[in-house]
Amino acid sequence: MTRLPAITPRELVAALKRIGFEEHHQKGSHLALRHPVTKRRTIVAMHRKDLKRSTVKGILLEAGLTEEDILRLL
Repeated sequence: MTRLPAITPRELVAALKRIGFEEHHQKGSHLALRHPVTKRRTIVAMHRKDLKRSTVKGILLEAGLTEEDILRLL
């Protein structure tokens, strides 16, 4: 299994939107995304730095995706 690369919040949001997630709302720097079919939702902190790998893994878990899924989408 390949190690996750450094991902910016903007790149992660773009990848999630490619598979159907939509912006639900934003409060401060935290963007809430929701999938209209599966009703899954996740929160991404929209900061300028790369996200920690553990944070990305948590977001993927909430979104119902695997590391391989996100690597294909990037």
